[in-house]
Amino acid sequence: MTDRTSLKLTDERKRLFDKASAIVASGEHDDPPRSDVIDAALTHLIESEANLNDVRDRYPPQQVKDCCNTSVLGLRYRTSIESSWR
Repeated sequence: MTDRTSLKLTDERKRLFDKASAIVASGEHDDPPRSDVIDAALTHLIESEANLNDVRDRYPPQQVKDCCNTSVLGLRYRTSIESSWR
């Protein structure tokens, strides 16, 4: 991974930041800094991967997808977003 000093905000990325900020905010008038939103999202991603890895071998794929409420169980950077258990 390379270190970058800027983050380009496309309209879609801005929309996602706005939605994530609302989740991270502690109240209606709270406007958390983007760094806090990014930290929360990264922590959630790391914890989600650990949780999926913990149950992947114990439960059938469809049950994992239903329980985790996601159709995306595998990510490939710059290649595709795919479900490995369709």
